[in-house]
Amino acid sequence: MTAEPSAGAAFQIVKGWHDIDWHAAHRNVRRLQARIVKATQEGKWGKVKALQRLLTHSFSGKALAVKRVTENQGKNTPGVDKVTWDTPEKKAQAIRELRQRGYHPLPLRRVYIPKRNGKMRPLSIPCMRCRAMQALYLLALDPVAETTADPNSYGFRSERGTADALVQCYNVYGNRYSAQYALEGDIKSCFDKISHEWLLAHIPMEQGILRKWLKAGFIDKNVLHPTEEGTPQGGICSPVIANMTLDGLEKLLKKHFSRTGQKVNMVRYADDFVISGASKRLLEEEVKPLVEHFLKERGLELSQEKTLITHIEEGFDFLGQNVRKYEGKFLIKPAQKNVKAFLQKVRATIKAHKQISAGDLIDILNPMIRGWATYHRHQVSKQTFNKVDQAIFWALWQWARRRHPNKPKQWVRKKYFQSLQDRNWVFTGHITDKEGSVQQRWLFSAAYMPIKRHTKIKAEANPYDPAWETYFEERLGVKMANTLLGRRKILLLWKQQDGFCPVCQQKITKATGWTNHHIVGKSKGGKDGVENCVLLHPNCHQQVHSQKIEVVKPRPVRGVRKA
Repeated sequence: MTAEPSAGAAFQIVKGWHDIDWHAAHRNVRRLQARIVKATQEGKWGKVKALQRLLTHSFSGKALAVKRVTENQGKNTPGVDKVTWDTPEKKAQAIRELRQRGYHPLPLRRVYIPKRNGKMRPLSIPCMRCRAMQALYLLALDPVAETTADPNSYGFRSERGTADALVQCYNVYGNRYSAQYALEGDIKSCFDKISHEWLLAHIPMEQGILRKWLKAGFIDKNVLHPTEEGTPQGGICSPVIANMTLDGLEKLLKKHFSRTGQKVNMVRYADDFVISGASKRLLEEEVKPLVEHFLKERGLELSQEKTLITHIEEGFDFLGQNVRKYEGKFLIKPAQKNVKAFLQKVRATIKAHKQISAGDLIDILNPMIRGWATYHRHQVSKQTFNKVDQAIFWALWQWARRRHPNKPKQWVRKKYFQSLQDRNWVFTGHITDKEGSVQQRWLFSAAYMPIKRHTKIKAEANPYDPAWETYFEERLGVKMANTLLGRRKILLLWKQQDGFCPVCQQKITKATGWTNHHIVGKSKGGKDGVENCVLLHPNCHQQVHSQKIEVVKPRPVRGVRKA
């Protein structure tokens, strides 16, 4: 395999998917992205365009784009051509065929998923080649988006999330003299209504490619429908494009309402936003018309039914939480709608698995309960956790009684409920693993999820700017410690490796995933202890076995060598 120049623009001859030097590919792309950030900060848009072209025509960029779409959750979901890239040979061929010249996107496949209100949300699924092309151009667009983004925009952005948005809500409303009113903004069909003309004039990427994506159309029930507006929900680039469409609103508000006493601040997560104000009149007569004018230029409008102005003492729901002041005390709690929806899902799951064993049911419920509790653990949630545990207990008690209608209650309790440390009436079961050994399972209790306050990301932090690299590494350590709570072995391995995969030298995160690789295989007598294990990315793990790479385990891990 030939070496790639420092700019990363030349196309390599791909002998095989697992022959790719992923460490070099990541390094080349990151270097170009850092240069794009610097050029954007300096306002040198001609240089930005040149660097974006260099990245989107590079072998490294194309390899990482194919890697992304063949590792994410939709990797086995085909588009209208019913093609997936599920073998190393197909992936290598995809890199060779990922060319801009002659590229014509296929129409998107339209599917529908249910929303909480009972309606259906349309999703448009591109074919694999279009997904890879979008992932490739996103590598060049996202550094610009992060550099120009509104400071308090948190949705669909690297290293930001709902917890950051909710901490900012506390900063806006939590003090004694904070704003008392909130404009809850809801944009009507945001993704489906964005003006194509505005996007083509303002999104800093190759217009020819963007126009092809926007005008590709979609197929619904074997009928081709043209697309004259909007960016499809389901496309890899769509969330970033939608974010860039709404960026600038916070700065506009700051410009118009910077006088002391108006207390106008904005917190946005994707197309959901809250704007604070000192009075209802200010929000109704001045802020709302300004927002409507901003959106109208982009082909968007507020939903008059869902856009509300609320006093902070009444509270409002935002990102699954209820934000409210109780007699002057500011609290963020899980929203009742969110709790109700979660319990409905748990009860439906229990009801749908009447015949499986208690151990198997626990294995289904535990990730649901732990995931929901993890999301809410940054807020005032302990009382809600107790109520949720109680509701789940009664659902499981009915499940157990239904299975044994002729047995006394004491017998049912002894069979399914035990004491564990300081917990009583813990739902218990057993499973049999592949090796035939019996293992005991206990239901996870939401009330035992520790409440941990979240530290909000700094507003100006940019994950593509080398100046912020140390800052994000420190946050990653805290985030992974929280993610791996209760998984001591994985956390210990992650810390021993400094959080890096020893094959590609890239960070191991929740988003990238990981696999536990045995240095000496178990079939050769290798043990399952920490000294014989190392964490690898899933693709790197396949590369190790395909290329017979011997993973060296120094402390910390820094490299590999071929056998």
